Amino acid sequence: MSAATAKTTSPHPKILIAAAGEDDIWQKAMVARLPDADIVTQHENYDPATIDYALLWKQPQGMLKTLSGLKAIFSLGAGVDHVLSTPSLPAEVPVLRLEDAGMADQMVQYHLYAALHFLRDFDIYTRQQAKADWTQHDVARISKYRVGVMGLGALGAAVATAMTQIGFAVSGWSRTMKAIDGITTYAGSETLTEFLGQSDILICMLPRTPETEGVLNSNTLSQLPKNAAIINAARGAMIVEADLLRLLDTGHLRGAFLDVAITEPLPESHPFWDHPKIRVTPHIAAATRIEESVDQIAENIDRITRGETPRGLVDRKTGY
Repeated sequence: MSAATAKTTSPHPKILIAAAGEDDIWQKAMVARLPDADIVTQHENYDPATIDYALLWKQPQGMLKTLSGLKAIFSLGAGVDHVLSTPSLPAEVPVLRLEDAGMADQMVQYHLYAALHFLRDFDIYTRQQAKADWTQHDVARISKYRVGVMGLGALGAAVATAMTQIGFAVSGWSRTMKAIDGITTYAGSETLTEFLGQSDILICMLPRTPETEGVLNSNTLSQLPKNAAIINAARGAMIVEADLLRLLDTGHLRGAFLDVAITEPLPESHPFWDHPKIRVTPHIAAATRIEESVDQIAENIDRITRGETPRGLVDRKTGY
């Protein structure tokens, strides 16, 4: 029997789902995958002390304080900041993130589209269309166009690799050194200036941690080459929005392709909506694929039951 179809060996684990309005969808998928488990949502009656595993996405404040018997906490998205930022998070309970769960291919598609948007001057042509302007521009040579990927985890590495495969000159930056074929890599704060200075397109793939919040600010964005562009599908908190707007308006930055914002949904009055140099999408770069996710969760419950180390274990010190 394959790992994807094997049933958990845990004797009737009790699982709680709190998934920001998608509880029923996750519950249905988990029941199909683990029919012997007792699976409840946050809206049902349950004894908090009996819950073995919590599957969370933007859970209610204070919920974790009541779950005294937890064996593990699963994040139902790519990020884990919604769990780690909880004051009542039990110190001894492992926090597990999803590994890919079908998101890598989607992230690659999104970033290829966004990068080509700038390479082929579609941002300029969109503004020209509004003025009925038929001006043509020379096509940039892709091998001379430098893409910098900030954050080289599983998703960032997939995006960086895809960029090299279609011909971009790619570099990557991360907290610790990574080795990826065909990509020049940098690590640590001491190399950030050099990395930024050769990024005609900067792609942000960083996890949200206290160290990465506001990392793209007036100082760092000014270190990008003049006429550089930004693509952010990680977290809105990475960018100081006022600084981005100022550098777009002064002409240092060419444009921004943004899938995330500090406040979501993006307020109707937000200047991003009608800024001529910004493209906004509503946090759709990559959706969690539920079938693949519940397979990972079930397999990790098996690992925990057997006394093994689960996959996707989050390091609380680094935040990912």
